[in-house]
Formats: sequence, structure tokens, C-alpha cells
Amino acid sequence: MATFKLLLFPGDGIGPEVMAEVEKVVGFFSRSGLAQFEVEKGLVGGSAYDAHGEAISDADVERAHAADAVLLAAVGGPKWDGVPYEVRPEAGLLRLRKDLQLFANLRPAICYPALADASSLKRELVEGLDIMIVRELTGGVYFGEPKEIIDLGNGQKRGVDTQVYDTYEIERIARVAFDLARKRRNKVTSSEKRNVMKSGVLWNEVVTALHKREYPDVMLEHQLADALGMQLVRKPKQFDVIVTDNLFGDMPSDVAAMLTGSLGMLPSASLGEINPKTGKRKALYEPVHGSAPDIAGKGLANPIAMIGSFGMALRYSFGLNEAADRLDAAISAVLGVGLRTADIQAPGNAVVSTAQMGDAVVAELGKN
Repeated sequence: MATFKLLLFPGDGIGPEVMAEVEKVVGFFSRSGLAQFEVEKGLVGGSAYDAHGEAISDADVERAHAADAVLLAAVGGPKWDGVPYEVRPEAGLLRLRKDLQLFANLRPAICYPALADASSLKRELVEGLDIMIVRELTGGVYFGEPKEIIDLGNGQKRGVDTQVYDTYEIERIARVAFDLARKRRNKVTSSEKRNVMKSGVLWNEVVTALHKREYPDVMLEHQLADALGMQLVRKPKQFDVIVTDNLFGDMPSDVAAMLTGSLGMLPSASLGEINPKTGKRKALYEPVHGSAPDIAGKGLANPIAMIGSFGMALRYSFGLNEAADRLDAAISAVLGVGLRTADIQAPGNAVVSTAQMGDAVVAELGKN
């Protein structure tokens, strides 16, 4: 039986509640004999700041390096609004992404049939929706230098952020997108702002050249980032895999998330390079939603995105595709019988707590 090292960061707000439901699912698969999971826990975000004055400790970063996969629930909240910028809760997440070199963010936007009416769009536009957004995560405007606020005098200041991309950064994220498309519906939409940004011109050139050289069998189209946002709410099912830079990937991925009815439904994966010697890659899995401190401790949080994040770990870190499919089917079945947490409730559905939803998914797993 294979053994995998799993590091859990429950984080802040509703994080510990949704992570507790993942632990139930991990326990189920361990008992089933499919694989053995060695589980450790660490601190990140506000909880880490409260414990030792920083958003994540060096020791926990080292544990993340040693793990086969890292699961992180959520960080932040108004409690830490006044802490120094460099130790704000989000700095812990950014450090993990940077130190583990997690350059590829995968955000699936899937609309379960049972939740099609929960979307803000008409059922016929979103029912059966299955999009994968691939966002470059370690470059671009979020990390480019210089990044500063300059005092110009006379009460004037200037804020500077720098958008920078090199050829290799664009090529490696595009390869992730093309490889995923080959396993899906064989279509990639590349998005940038080449009409006003030189980095967008380079992005377009590099993706086009890579496609011609290595992936001519995959359909490739290009869309400007603003047009992409419009098309996502006009006709979302036209897309299969979307690949974008860090900034423009941040925004449409949240738009796509809401097409499905709730941020509480959607997982994500952040992946590093594949080690050519071991065949493994560093990886961090987390739900798209935030820490939601207003409902923390009330049993109202939806754990499905967190559970689905573990499902992505089964698929992309552990190679347990059948187990991942089984977990996806269990989630769909639970929703199909009408169980809902408060964020996705609808007339005629049974509203359940965070723990009850987790229990229902585990019970459904046990039927198969």
C-alpha cells in the first residue's frame, strides 16, 4: 500500500471547520486500504501570526517541502488588519507559493446539475459547465519589481507595480494548459491584453509558437482579457481550458466560480514543476473561498470546496484517479438528493451543517 505525506494548514476563520471534514474523507480512504496517509498539521496566516508573530514559520515551510501534498483551508480576517504588511496572513500563502515554486494554478469551474438553478445565469447557460482555468501564479504584476509607493512631495505619491514575464514562464504554463486540454475536450483559450501591453504581445507570440511546435493537435484560440470576461457571462460553455497570466487569471477565475452558484463549491490546485528523477511535483491545494470570519464557528460553512481540493490532490499528486472520480461522484450524489449548506440552499432542499455535509459525503463513499 502506498504511503503519502499530507500536510494540513487549517488556517483562519472557517478554515478549521472545513478542514475537519477533509480529515474525515482522508480517514475513509485510509481505512479502505487504497492508500495510507501520514497527516501533519501546521500554522499559516493569522493563526501563525498569533502563535509566533509571522504568517508562516520556517519550520512549517520546510514541512511543506517534505510533504507529498499540502492542503490549505483559508487565511485572514479583520482581526489582523492592523498587522505589518510583511506579516499579514496572506503573506504566508504567498510564501508557500513562492518557496515551493508553484507556478501553475488550476481552478475548475464545474456546475453540478443539482445546482444549475443556484447560478446567477440561466440554467441552460451553465448546466453541464466544466471549465479549467490555468493561471500563471509566480510571475507577472504581483511579483514584478519595482513594486513601491514613491513620495513625490507636495502631497503627491506614485504607486508602481511592474508586469514582467520571460519566455520560459509563459511556455511552462502553456504546456500545463495544452497537456490538460488533451485529456479533456482538446481546446485552449489563451488570454492577455496584447492590444495595450507589451507583456501581452510576448505572451501571445510564445503561446502561438509553442502550439505550432508541440501541440498542433490541440485547438488554440486567443481572446483579450476583457472580452474573455464578457464571454464568460455570455456563453461560458464555449470554453474548455483557459490559460492566462497572474493578474488576468485572478479575476476571471472568480467570475467563473460564481457561474457555478457559490464560491463554496470550488477547489483549486497550485502545482510546481515535475521532478524528472522522482516524477513528483510540489503541490498546494485550497478552496477558492476565503476565511469568512462572519460565519466562523457556526457550522454554516460549505466544506465541498475543501473536500474537492483533496480530490484534486488524489488526482494530481497521488495518481489515484479512480479515487478522485469516486469522491467527485459522491459529492454529486449528495447534492442530487437535495442536501445543501446555507450558501447553496433553495426551496425544498434540506439545509445541513458543515459537519453533516462532510458526514454525508463519507457515507456516500461507503456505498461504493
